[in-house]
Amino acid sequence: MQLLKIDKDNYIGQADPYILEHNGKYYIYTTGDDGLYGYSCDTLLGEWKFEGQIFTIPGRRNFWAPSAICLDGKFYVYFSFELDEAQPDPGGHHGAMHVLEGENPMGPFELKGQIAPPFSIDSHIVKTDAGLFLFYSPNTFEGERIGTHIVVQKMKDPYTLEGEPTVVLLPSIDEEIFKRDRYKKGQHWHTLEGAFWFQEGEWQYLMYSGGRYEDETYFVGYAAAKTTEQDLTKVKFQKMPDDNTYAPLLRSNEWEEGTGHNSVIKVDGEYYCIYHARNTEIDGLPGDRRNARIAKMHVSDGVLEIERYPDHI
Repeated sequence: MQLLKIDKDNYIGQADPYILEHNGKYYIYTTGDDGLYGYSCDTLLGEWKFEGQIFTIPGRRNFWAPSAICLDGKFYVYFSFELDEAQPDPGGHHGAMHVLEGENPMGPFELKGQIAPPFSIDSHIVKTDAGLFLFYSPNTFEGERIGTHIVVQKMKDPYTLEGEPTVVLLPSIDEEIFKRDRYKKGQHWHTLEGAFWFQEGEWQYLMYSGGRYEDETYFVGYAAAKTTEQDLTKVKFQKMPDDNTYAPLLRSNEWEEGTGHNSVIKVDGEYYCIYHARNTEIDGLPGDRRNARIAKMHVSDGVLEIERYPDHI
């Protein structure tokens, strides 16, 4: 079900929706070609207000996949954008992770700096009893299935990564292929991105998006670990049901396609998955047709299930 209102005459897309609750109010942060955009609402399923562009840097582009957290009364937003002058990764990718700081959920924000080298995208900032951790997606050009994968790294403070990233999830199935023969014949490029971590009881879950966003097989999957370990660099996540089975939580159906990059929120004991998708029918939207959707999610003993309906939750 569509969550945010759409203005067809001034549509800028609602990709990679990240939801945050603060003091009983809800906020969503989204990707933008020319900056980050925001929405707010007094209730999860109420009338969402478009807050407009909440951050940009003139001349920069591809402001991707924000995640946000409130720490000691300040708000931090982690996201990536293109650094044309930076040394790219071996594939020529320039996107790099940065952090913003502000006094309010929708800003104004101050850019505090770059925290990871290219290529680094799709953050999820998490605080546990063991400290602050950042999940994100870099690239690897080594191994049988090269491509974008998911790592986690501890943070010394909101601005500084500590040590080296720990690999959490690697590509393992053909449905995670982004492009065949991308850099040389027979070497296919894979993509795992859009990590979102949460804990319920004794189980920890890591949701992710796999494959190419334009393909019918593009999907949201998840990994799980039964553990009380709070140092997230030590948690061993297992793709569900296993490394070799394509079992998407979300994928294209008769009314929506390109389902991916989700966040999760628990309200009054119920879990909800917020994700982006495109309508399968011609909808008249220009450019990036992805917009935010919401579905009820069931969480029980290492198993996630999502209910999807075109017109209700």
